[in-house]
Amino acid sequence: MSDEREYIIECDNLVKIYKTEETEVMALQGLDFQVRYGELTAVIGNSGSGKSTFLNLLGGLDTPTAGRLYVDGLDLFRLSEKELVAYKRDLVGFVWQNNARNLLPYLCAWQNVQMPMLFGTQEAKKERAMELLELVGMEHRAESYMRELSGGEQQRVAIAIALANRPKLLLADEPTGSVDPVTAAYIFNAFRRLNRELGLTIVIVTHDMSVASKVSRVVQIRDGKISTERVMRENYLEQLNQTASLESLGAATLMDGSTHEEFAVLDRNDRVQLPPELLEQAGFDGRRVKMAVEDGKIVISQPKEEQREE
Repeated sequence: MSDEREYIIECDNLVKIYKTEETEVMALQGLDFQVRYGELTAVIGNSGSGKSTFLNLLGGLDTPTAGRLYVDGLDLFRLSEKELVAYKRDLVGFVWQNNARNLLPYLCAWQNVQMPMLFGTQEAKKERAMELLELVGMEHRAESYMRELSGGEQQRVAIAIALANRPKLLLADEPTGSVDPVTAAYIFNAFRRLNRELGLTIVIVTHDMSVASKVSRVVQIRDGKISTERVMRENYLEQLNQTASLESLGAATLMDGSTHEEFAVLDRNDRVQLPPELLEQAGFDGRRVKMAVEDGKIVISQPKEEQREE
């Protein structure tokens, strides 16, 4: 970690536009986002919100259209092809929902973990592979081939592979999306252990609210921007730091606010997105709202003529 930099990820007004002959889609619309060294952060959002696009940009798998994107002080706009290959090989690790992208079926578990070392800057040693398998609780299956492992076991081997070249940043795209809840808990606990014991910065993109509920910081992307941020309340954060497994904190607790405090995020033009669920709870019906300052608070209300009839 740098003594000078506070953030490993710094996004400033990040824009990504996909173009075809007939259409133009703005996947990210001026996204601002920072992640501190050593944070474990979940990024959530509906399908099409831009969260997977954001992860691909962080991983160097795609290039931004506009804005600034720094990872560990590197300007991803300015990296040459050779530098980008080194960035993807040495600085970031990837864990996919489809773990077949990481695993070779004709190699056993420890050989799979060793494989990235052959192309990296580190000496390829079986001892190092075994250490990583132990870190994710898979040392007892080191000699097993992929066909002999369950989906959850394969995913934990994939996590070990992502760590082979000692990355500073681990990116996980729906890592629990194809496993049952019990296996998902094991996988998430592996992430918690890596974050706690190695100080590894981890960004998880997920639909799994039970996973998000156990992360100290949850960021929601809506329409290509950060719309809300949930920060775990201090008393629950203390529990989270004391144990690797908090099955008692479920998805419902994240949504009802008992574990996390939710904040709306202003963009650079001081605009805010109001969560649809809050508008529904307040009975808003229509596109216009009234705003006023009362006792130092900004109050948003619905015009009388647009209120729903009881």
